[in-house]
Amino acid sequence: MKYNYLFLTIGVFGILNYQAQVNIFLPTSSKTDSIKTTLDEFEVTTTRVGEKSPVAHENISKDEIEVNNHGVDLPILLDQATSVVTTSDAGAGIGYTGIRVRGSDATRVNVTINGIPFNDAESQGVFWVNMPDISSSTDDIQIQRGVGASSTGASAFGASLNLSTLSTINATKPYGEISNSYGSFNTLKNTIKLGTGLIDGKWNFEGRLSRLNSDGFIDRAYSDLNSYYLSGSYLGEKTSIQAVVFSGHEKTYQAWEGTPLRVLDTNKTFNPYTYDNQVDNYTQTHYQLHFTNKPSKRLKLNASIHYTRGFGYYESYKEDEALLDYNLNNIIYTFPLDTLEISTSDIISRKLLDNHFYGIVYSAKYNADNFQFILGGGANQYRGAHYGEVVWAQHASNGQIRHRFYDNDAVKTDVNFFGKLNYNLNSKVSAYLDLQYRFVDYKLSGLEEGNVSVNDTINMNFFNPKVGFNYTVDKNSSLYGFAGIGNKEPNRTDITESINTPTHENLFDIEFGYRYSSSKLSFVANVYNMKYNNQLILTGDVNDVGSPIRINVPNSFRRGLELTAAIKINEKLNLRFNSTLSQNKIVEFYVETRKKGGESSDSVSITARSLEAVARMAEASARIRLSNVSTVDDVERAIRLTKTWRNELMGENFDMTTIETGKKTSVRNQERMLIEIISTLQNQSTNQVKVANVLDVYTEAEKYKISRTKAEDMIEKLVRNGDIMRPSGYDTLQIV
Repeated sequence: MKYNYLFLTIGVFGILNYQAQVNIFLPTSSKTDSIKTTLDEFEVTTTRVGEKSPVAHENISKDEIEVNNHGVDLPILLDQATSVVTTSDAGAGIGYTGIRVRGSDATRVNVTINGIPFNDAESQGVFWVNMPDISSSTDDIQIQRGVGASSTGASAFGASLNLSTLSTINATKPYGEISNSYGSFNTLKNTIKLGTGLIDGKWNFEGRLSRLNSDGFIDRAYSDLNSYYLSGSYLGEKTSIQAVVFSGHEKTYQAWEGTPLRVLDTNKTFNPYTYDNQVDNYTQTHYQLHFTNKPSKRLKLNASIHYTRGFGYYESYKEDEALLDYNLNNIIYTFPLDTLEISTSDIISRKLLDNHFYGIVYSAKYNADNFQFILGGGANQYRGAHYGEVVWAQHASNGQIRHRFYDNDAVKTDVNFFGKLNYNLNSKVSAYLDLQYRFVDYKLSGLEEGNVSVNDTINMNFFNPKVGFNYTVDKNSSLYGFAGIGNKEPNRTDITESINTPTHENLFDIEFGYRYSSSKLSFVANVYNMKYNNQLILTGDVNDVGSPIRINVPNSFRRGLELTAAIKINEKLNLRFNSTLSQNKIVEFYVETRKKGGESSDSVSITARSLEAVARMAEASARIRLSNVSTVDDVERAIRLTKTWRNELMGENFDMTTIETGKKTSVRNQERMLIEIISTLQNQSTNQVKVANVLDVYTEAEKYKISRTKAEDMIEKLVRNGDIMRPSGYDTLQIV
């Protein structure tokens, strides 16, 4: 036994962890050092950028990962990285966790594992809960901020996160490791790792088995996670092959809603869900095969094929749900003197995902005396089945066991090609050029929730160029500059939750920086300006599972200054600092929205009622001063009170228009569209009395993803409210 130690550490989110760890290193041959060099030459991933690259980046080594790897998910381990902010739904750093870089959410942070895309093809987010304890099998991480390099993945946009599990150092030595951690909220982590080291200088095998459990900080927000990792490698003189399999199964009690600000002071662990099986249950398994060949000293070829299999569901209990939304008929009871219609029911449903993701990524890297050239690309396809089942209903109506209330399929094909050149103009100046073409084909077909037919096809072609330079000032310092364009398609929710299909996002990123590095001190200063066109932003509205609904805005930006420093005090002590000063704004959009008096589909417009409330509070402020005249100070005080009420007391998803109308944004949008359809058909009518035929209205409504059943229900409500009328019976409609 080489090492045997115990230590106490304070973890993220106030978790107190006690960890016992035993490492066993077996004797190795004298060939280890020479073999390590060979392993480094045959590393399969090409996603990394070098130290002289003009791309803003940060490297996290295996040692740095292990320091904090005591029972939290990988995003939480990175919360001290530059411009990184992490979140935890359950509050304990385990289960559903997320990461943001420069304010960009998970849909814009491109993640690869050994060069293989990890982001969900449809939502574009990253569900780390599907890969429990992946950090225990991670050798190193590189975070690229900004639009990033094409080799980091096809959809690199706001930031890129590149993980490598392909060991090059520890693989040379046989080892065994048992690690156990226990902390607050009954957080428990058990990990077993084994490795053969190099056998006959050519073969290597590694494995890991992990279990993580936590009660969570939020009420009932437990996590029950299991995972494994297996790899086998062959290392020849010119060729290496590595097969990797890793899988995770998660069962987590839902804490997606978060804790509203209005109850934060009195109940910090609040969870609106109380149903005992309100869980997310999902299994995901990844298969990777990596091939590397070095036909000559200057040329290196890489190819990787992959397959990911995912299956699972989330189960929910909801009260007073409309039966028609679940493809269930209303129940009608006829009595001698009356008729009773039941249109709602308490329902337990399961929403299931059955998906496959497979493809190939490849590259050829050529090193000359004064330049390096990489040519590569990838072709990946996602196939997913989405369907929902009613597990139980208070009023089952015409439903049977496992009644399926929606069923649709998705196929997404993603193909890209890129060429990247680093050219040394002289001993001090190097130029950088990166060109990428990307093609996306996305098809949706079937029945979506609420009896809505989906039949969408998106074809998009993107050209993403990037240029940069690096100027070496002296042996310790350098200056760099970078400019790049990125494009990104809308995700599934953007398409299915919008009346009009949103367009793609466009990003122009320009950055300048300074780097200094010596044996005692390293320092990086980077300034960036990320200008967006048609950025998809939050409206404040969410769908029924808490996912945000987004719309395009014409102009927005993220700009800031990043500072990173590291000081080596001695061999045992290092100090690190980082800071980001940023400004993120949407330009003119909300100003223009307010001018429209709330006619836009967003939910942030200032209504006349809202302005009246501010005016009344300003008057009250004046009366407190025994004055009959409101001043600017009174108005500012009223605005501060309004902001406190809207943002802190009502919560971040507060929607004034929803409160005033009693209707969510999506419902208001559909009603507005239905009225426009009726108005258009009415104006096109050739009859003496201009009316719209109800069948024509249904036909047009379906074009905008409003099912006939939904349209019928909405028309009845609009008639009752007096917004429309039936001048000639049921078959005709007319705007009042």
